[in-house]
Amino acid sequence: LQLVQSGGGWVQVGGSLTLSCGPSGGNLTDQPIGWFRVVPGKGREGISCISLVDGSTIIGDPVKGRATISRDTVSNTEYLHMNNLVPEDTATYYCAPRRCPWVLLWADLNSWGQGAQVTVSS
Repeated sequence: LQLVQSGGGWVQVGGSLTLSCGPSGGNLTDQPIGWFRVVPGKGREGISCISLVDGSTIIGDPVKGRATISRDTVSNTEYLHMNNLVPEDTATYYCAPRRCPWVLLWADLNSWGQGAQVTVSS
């Protein structure tokens, strides 16, 4: 499943963002989508993934309380919403069609969306 992302750009400190992720072909029905980011100098950080155990959405510690995931079945699109952004949220954000754990989510480079650069500053 090839994923196409949109959104990102510059966000003011304290602001919010919405990133989208959808298939270039096919359907997201029953397809788990996870999000992670690559932070300069720090590497990969998990944003959200779907639990293999019970199907719940796991939110990563760096964004807990500030990130929510939604899916629009009509537009066949998954969304990552984040608020109260801080400079440490500056990263390239990716979606991938994988479940938790984090290492599984980002294991297959070929499965990632193309990425969305987010820069947070005042």
